[in-house]
Amino acid sequence: MTDHALRLLRQHPHLAELAVFPFDFDLDRADHVEPVRLASGGPLRPVAGDGTGGTYFVCADGSVLYAGSEGSAGIIGSTVDEALEIVIGLPGWRDHLDLSPADGPEKILARVAETEEEFREDYGIDEARPELRTALGLPERSPVELIAMLHTALLRTEPDFLLLNAEEGCAYDLLDRHPRPPLWEPVLARGRADLAALRTGDRTVWDATAEDPVRRRLALRAAQFDRADGDLELLRYLLRYEAESSMTDELRLAAVLVGLHGHTEDLPLLHGVRETDFDTACGLSEMPGPDADGAVLREWALGLDEVFFRTDPTDEPSDTWTDLAADQGLTELARATLIRRLDEITMDQGVLRRPGMPKTLDASPLSSLARDFEQLGDLPQALRAQRLYAALQDTAWDRVSARRTQARLERETGQLAQAGRTLAVLREILSAPGDDSLRHWEGTNLGRFIAEEHYARARDLADADLPEEARTALVAADEIRGELSGAAATAVRELAEDVAERVQDPRDLG
Repeated sequence: MTDHALRLLRQHPHLAELAVFPFDFDLDRADHVEPVRLASGGPLRPVAGDGTGGTYFVCADGSVLYAGSEGSAGIIGSTVDEALEIVIGLPGWRDHLDLSPADGPEKILARVAETEEEFREDYGIDEARPELRTALGLPERSPVELIAMLHTALLRTEPDFLLLNAEEGCAYDLLDRHPRPPLWEPVLARGRADLAALRTGDRTVWDATAEDPVRRRLALRAAQFDRADGDLELLRYLLRYEAESSMTDELRLAAVLVGLHGHTEDLPLLHGVRETDFDTACGLSEMPGPDADGAVLREWALGLDEVFFRTDPTDEPSDTWTDLAADQGLTELARATLIRRLDEITMDQGVLRRPGMPKTLDASPLSSLARDFEQLGDLPQALRAQRLYAALQDTAWDRVSARRTQARLERETGQLAQAGRTLAVLREILSAPGDDSLRHWEGTNLGRFIAEEHYARARDLADADLPEEARTALVAADEIRGELSGAAATAVRELAEDVAERVQDPRDLG
């Protein structure tokens, strides 16, 4: 990685002027139109801009991310030098984002020639380009080579360089529209490789795959979409190990794949798996009895297969793939997919409409997104999803429960004032619910959780050296606690005493 050319531009004003005109790479335009950040949290360093309001950023690995003023972004080079090769060699590069090597040299050369002819009417690119290339030490490449470099760079944008509006958290669009592999392909790659190795019969591979929970799940998912008659023994092996994880989707899948073979000798194994624990017994409750024949076993497996599983990975719910991506450590792949999904809902809540009920929204995907983001450790995106989820709740109980979680996320992201406002709204709902869903909330776990969140905020305010705000928050927490009854009140007592001691004004201690 090198930024040799960038240093030369900064050292030599004449070269910097040539970069600005006619190539629209201006070192003095490094202020983007809005605050932005990478979804990954990686560093961004603005180095230049252009006349359209776009900005060139350098990322941690040296890659150059271009962000346009209209909300699209993409990697255009693996180094600043490479990005400058493209900017100088293809002064109309923004008009060529749809081109790829697959278009062939003839089409590429014709398109570039047409664009450059328009440039020649206003700019002296034929004189400036060789001078700037030579001075910066950049090689002379053909437009075909440069389009290939640009295409390769653009495809690297997601997931590692997904750009967000720093204030709203929504993602920039991709600069290009080139097709990408579906999510399931990179997620399932390890599982498909392991399944192929398992089929060789190597017992070392069997043990290594079965004993690793993630590899085992991936291999089972690979077997879901690539079913073979000869897989029964390895499926039995994976099923025995998966039973140790209690009731998982992959355990049900393994049981179904074994059952589809219709061998009655597998019934003792399946019944043994079902009796692993209570959750598994419930999850496999409709399993045929130990004396059933093969046809009945197969019919049971076919029924579950039709309800729960698909034979084409593109038909599988995307949650399957984001969960498996996160489990493998493909965090940015999972994060980018989840952010794009949340953006889609934010832009059009109509996607939440229940089938056959066009006036009714199902907000549960937002709750799932909030949990998924929290598991990834991305609390800002979790909060973004939770706020929208809370706004879509109908009953008083659901509004209170959702806002309690929203306040927790606000508090945990350091937004203590916002958390206070959310808890104030929550208390207003408690005092005037508008329906009877909150009857007897005072003696439930919901009441306990509400009180605990109030005390947690008072504690965090004290820890933030905001004593007046902490005492005000403590008063609200004590008022909530005063309404609790039974086990809910008892459960909060120790926390209340601890927070009260921490918040107490030193002057009150005498």
